[in-house]
Amino acid sequence: MEDRLHMGNGLRPEKIVSVLLRETALQELFEQQQDQDQDQEHHQEEPELPSRHQHMDGHHLHLSSCHECQELENSTILSVKYASVENIPDLPDDCTAADEEEEEEEESRRRNSSGKPPNVLVFTGGCEEQFLKIRSLLVECVDTDCYAIYHLRPQQALSEPWLDNTLLLVLATDQTLTPQLQLRFLSYLSQGGKLLGLSSSLCPAGLTLRPGDTQKDHLCSLTFTKSDSTELQMSVLSSGSVFVRDGAGVGDVELWGEISGRDEREMAIVRVTHGADSGEAVLCQVRLETAPDAHDAQGFSELKMSNGRRYEVLTEILTSLGLSCELSQVPSHSPIYLLSTDTEQTGLFLSWLRAQAGDSGVLRSVEGDLKVVWAGDESVDVCEGERVLHTEPPESFSQLFSLQTYTHHLQTQRLGRTVLYADITSSTMDLLQGRMLQSPQEVGLIAIAARQTQGKGRGGNAWLSPPGCAMFTLHLQLPVNSRLGQRIPFLQHLAALAVVQSVRTLPGYEDVDLRLKWPNDIYYSNLMKLGGVLVSSSVTGQTFSLLIGCGFNVSNSNPTVCINDLVLQLNREHGHSLDTLTPDQLIARSVTLLERYVSDFQLRGPQALMQLYCRRWVHSGTRVRLWSEDGPEAEVVGLDENGFLQVRTGDQVVSVQPDGNSFDMLRNLVVTKTS
Repeated sequence: MEDRLHMGNGLRPEKIVSVLLRETALQELFEQQQDQDQDQEHHQEEPELPSRHQHMDGHHLHLSSCHECQELENSTILSVKYASVENIPDLPDDCTAADEEEEEEEESRRRNSSGKPPNVLVFTGGCEEQFLKIRSLLVECVDTDCYAIYHLRPQQALSEPWLDNTLLLVLATDQTLTPQLQLRFLSYLSQGGKLLGLSSSLCPAGLTLRPGDTQKDHLCSLTFTKSDSTELQMSVLSSGSVFVRDGAGVGDVELWGEISGRDEREMAIVRVTHGADSGEAVLCQVRLETAPDAHDAQGFSELKMSNGRRYEVLTEILTSLGLSCELSQVPSHSPIYLLSTDTEQTGLFLSWLRAQAGDSGVLRSVEGDLKVVWAGDESVDVCEGERVLHTEPPESFSQLFSLQTYTHHLQTQRLGRTVLYADITSSTMDLLQGRMLQSPQEVGLIAIAARQTQGKGRGGNAWLSPPGCAMFTLHLQLPVNSRLGQRIPFLQHLAALAVVQSVRTLPGYEDVDLRLKWPNDIYYSNLMKLGGVLVSSSVTGQTFSLLIGCGFNVSNSNPTVCINDLVLQLNREHGHSLDTLTPDQLIARSVTLLERYVSDFQLRGPQALMQLYCRRWVHSGTRVRLWSEDGPEAEVVGLDENGFLQVRTGDQVVSVQPDGNSFDMLRNLVVTKTS
């Protein structure tokens, strides 16, 4: 019958669902509708539901203190129990609760009998674009192997049996909710449901909304208190509203986050318990759902600098609501493919590889064994713990890396010409350790990955390496007695400079604010790190064997900052239409420039690139304290002939070695590092 019925406003019903209501509830609803009709005749401009207190007006709902509201809520809960069990469009089948053993193991999760992951429903008022944004945000925060995320549309929210099989409901619309939707969502809470409100108008008993001192979508300062009582300070966008207590409810209201108003702090994030079954809601009136690059140029830097803390707050909230925000398992390593940009060099590498692998076809190493699959091999037996290296990749070996793009932008004589590529690996540094270090220098071996599970940073620090990050390790050999061989610390400076210049030498991209921070970091202005370089070395006779590892954010905007954020920001500020960049493109350009810089250094020494390096770094003229906050004041003057930081204090010039010291940007302090 759905296609035969027409509503008065021209809409067609999508589905008809049978609902059983108690007679008393039906009578009260009928009487209420009659009262509304009479009021509309005499008070055309008054609110739709006038009464002794406002009901379901988008700001508060006194379920605990009002008999009429309690009856309506009870009738809504009963209607769900007797609702149609047909499949919900765009939602999974309705299901029963998990068995007792599973509930004991997963007390914080509602699992269904089919073994499917529990549902996280996102309500955006029907806006598909907003749902995709919220879904993307949730995917970045929670373990998506554990949950299924669905879009809850308005007609489904009112009619479909979704309440009993939902682990979390996310309200992510600032549109005023209708009385029916308010009642529906509060009924879900009354049954023990978990709810996250993102700039939503929903207010359980005990709370109401009022305009805040900070205008909608303007920057404000948030103080968030974590479960361990530590406080996080961050810049966020205001929804334009704040919470106030109205004293009418019996549910507990906990203050979790405040923003600084003109005269006092205002309630911006609260946790509320609601109903006899202890439903729990965390409600936010700051836009934790909004990414910095979704905002105008104003506030971009402040929001980007707080973006990591935004994710920290979201993770804290989602964890408190029963979701797992840790990966259940580390992704498995993918196959390794040998890619060629030069037939002669690849042939030389294959000859070396065949000799090393021998009859077994296995390249053995303490870092892990590689089983070589030669071109033409139909099937290969792989032992446990072995990784597979395909010498002839399939035509479509990856959706995350384009050999054509890489080859087009690679203009080297040797470096980067022979590629070992993996979609997922522990680290690119591991791929070239061990026996691979003995490969002929002439082949220009490079390892590239789209994702690292154990990325390494300086001093053993972990480096987050999600898709969209450019990650590679380059094999390089240098004579010990050469100019650069005598000054190996300069190599990390040359590699970092090559990354910065790979962007800033592109026509139109000269003003992308990429900088260098001593000794090995790549920065956005002097504000945030977006990459770094790590060099490891060994000596055999009179030759350095070097691995130059590099990782920098290209298109992975969250949780910190990436190069494409800066490109898009430049477009907004100056009306440009610059294209975004890709990891394969910038890896090739970085390797090209690095080969050129190494050659220039070998010919002319440090002075060949010192001027360019100092033009790109963040330290020129910076005044710092040496060793401690009470130490002598000094001025950064440059690098010495060995690549160490030079500072002047009084009449004395001090060189600071990168192996034992670091530069604290926030406090302008050169400090001795601790393990």
